[in-house]
Amino acid sequence: MTQKELADRWTISHRTLERWRWAGEGPAYMKLGGRVVYRVSDIEAFEQEVIQSTADQRIAAF
Repeated sequence: MTQKELADRWTISHRTLERWRWAGEGPAYMKLGGRVVYRVSDIEAFEQEVIQSTADQRIAAF
């Protein structure tokens, strides 16, 4: 998946993804021929981490 496709999927700016990469955050990515691409499995794993982390924060709040 390209950076633009992922940004559209999450309704965020592609610049946010660039900033996350620079900061070492966000899903794993690869560079192929100078292009940044994301594997769907890495995107889904990251989404699960975010869901789990959010759920853990809710539990800790109680």
